[in-house]
Amino acid sequence: MRRIGMIDRIVVIGGGISGLSSAFYLQREAERQGKKAHVTIIDGAPVLGGKINTLQRDGFVIERGPDSFLARKLPIIELAKDLGIENELTAQNENGKTSYIMRDGKLHPMPKGMVLGIPTNLDTFMQTTLLSDEGKARSLEDLDMPSDAPDGDESLGDFLSRRIGSEIVKHISEPLLAGIYAGDLSKLSIRATFPQFAEAERQYGSLIRGTQMQQQNKTPQQAPDYLPEELKKSVFLSFKNGLSTMVDALDQALQSVDRRMGDAVTAIRPLDGEDATARYEVVMESGEVIPADHVLVTVPAFRAADLLEPLVDVAELRAINYVSVANVVMSFEKSTFDRSFDGSGFLVPRSEGLRITACTWTSNKWLHTSPDDKVLLRCYVGRSGDEAAAMLPDEELKKAVLEDIQKVLGIDAVPIFTEITRLPRSMPQYPVGHLDNTSALRARLSEELPGVYVTGAAFGGVGLPDCIRSGKDAAMEILATL
Repeated sequence: MRRIGMIDRIVVIGGGISGLSSAFYLQREAERQGKKAHVTIIDGAPVLGGKINTLQRDGFVIERGPDSFLARKLPIIELAKDLGIENELTAQNENGKTSYIMRDGKLHPMPKGMVLGIPTNLDTFMQTTLLSDEGKARSLEDLDMPSDAPDGDESLGDFLSRRIGSEIVKHISEPLLAGIYAGDLSKLSIRATFPQFAEAERQYGSLIRGTQMQQQNKTPQQAPDYLPEELKKSVFLSFKNGLSTMVDALDQALQSVDRRMGDAVTAIRPLDGEDATARYEVVMESGEVIPADHVLVTVPAFRAADLLEPLVDVAELRAINYVSVANVVMSFEKSTFDRSFDGSGFLVPRSEGLRITACTWTSNKWLHTSPDDKVLLRCYVGRSGDEAAAMLPDEELKKAVLEDIQKVLGIDAVPIFTEITRLPRSMPQYPVGHLDNTSALRARLSEELPGVYVTGAAFGGVGLPDCIRSGKDAAMEILATL
């Protein structure tokens, strides 16, 4: 292959947060290291941002996609600092942190001292009305039962049922943990989702005892000094004008990067022979062909599989299923709502038979999202094995969600407006063996398609900080080869 010049051409496929983070760090670190790189971002969507989409309407700040992020995961805070928007960060309401879980048609507060649904304060756990006395006793058997963990990976559901029993899994673990992935606990990999649980059993012989010790021994969160105290104390963070603040800042920071928006990639072709001036060419729907020395694929696994399958075995990508969900946001006049909130929202187990899976009391959790005389609720619809409701026609979906809200909260208020956002095939499901699978895939790519990389939510976590971390890691891996 004959190279013209010394500039490495890097094509990033996907303009979501993973792709944007990759492009940002590729550009910045290449300049810092004195390396020459020409970056192109390609996305079939007309605008950048992927699932991040903030709507400003009538004084409301409405998130159509993700609505916040875990403050303890620093990659997103570091990126905000790098972009100069750290002063735009905002904490959740101090009086909006209690969460509830529904059982038998009533809302019960989450027991204090629960860590991801694992009881660490046994006194408060024994007082909860979420579980029967038999269910509590079965959970506490974990403290004395021997460890019988299988070799390798296992499903999150199998692990939790084995250690703390089926009742707590059904009424607490499932709505809480599966809700993060809109998933089925019996199919999700524990190593890829909550590896600290397996480590607690392995190290301490008990999930409860191990979680207690992990909490006692963990190093206090070292929040950056430049953050105000109220941000350091908040579990979740967002931006005052919504998460699109970060997308807009990345857009500005990447003005010198080539973009091909609204023009999807249809193929990646290896180039061979002495006359080839690049390793690959990236073919687009429009017919444009872009030469590339490195290709970073950040789109969902099923799209990545479509592009790579003609070139390499991608069974591991095909093993990652996706779940379709919808967000339904409703605004109300506070004067007609006739209900005040003392928490952040509630979760709905499958056994309750509602269409919604959770509801965030957004205007109470995030004070910046709503005028003072209004109420804003955000409801979630759809999960693994129950996706039909998320695809209902608009009017049917509005009616179904409002009926559920009225039933749970005992209100008869009529919404001022309703915003529906459908996210088809948006939630990746990490199967048992996921970490080994993705490691094998990346090794195969390195050997058979050198210069082609995969990253994004399908690999190392679905949260925004996880996607940013994976995007930065991919950028640094590419830069090391320039």
